[in-house]
Amino acid sequence: MSAVAYIRVSSRAQDHATQRSAIERAALARGDTIDDWRAEKRSAKTMDRAELARLLADARAGVLRGWRLYLFRLDRLTRSGIADTLGALDDLRAHGVEVVSVADGFDLGGPHAEVIVAVMAWAAKMERLATAERIAAARERIASEGGRWGRPRRLNGADVACAAAMCASGRSVRAIAVAMRVPKSTIARALARRANESDGSPTTTPQARKSS
Repeated sequence: MSAVAYIRVSSRAQDHATQRSAIERAALARGDTIDDWRAEKRSAKTMDRAELARLLADARAGVLRGWRLYLFRLDRLTRSGIADTLGALDDLRAHGVEVVSVADGFDLGGPHAEVIVAVMAWAAKMERLATAERIAAARERIASEGGRWGRPRRLNGADVACAAAMCASGRSVRAIAVAMRVPKSTIARALARRANESDGSPTTTPQARKSS
């Protein structure tokens, strides 16, 4: 049977490898080949996702009629609540798409599937909300302790000072980036931040605006 897979992660730092591998094994066991992969890096707190929208649009247009749709887990499709989850599944099935969840461990087309799906959709939404609350609490705690939230900076103080010295000597952002082996955007942000901290105004050095 022809098959399509939808895989999703929430952040740019994550990848789809685990989901893809599990889906490929499950499809092979059923004798299916994944002919079309739909992948995106977006939160499932909203249904407003480009690849999901394209998937549903193709289903409604009859492009996927008779196909199987593979998901790693049901929460990869949506984590925005029972109504969205059941609505998406009903929409897909109404247009001839069989939905298969690889890791959830139950048949989405079984006799009690709707009850199980409703419970899982509710749990997925609660987990998402709890995660958001934990992140907000951690951010507030770190800020209150004078810390900095987010990923660590790639350049330390000495690195920034070195970049600034090269900038002052007339070297371009591109040349500095090549010399320091870091992305050009990282150098530009570091120089702009240093300039802002020096005079307290949101200015960017002329050298930081140069790309070559």
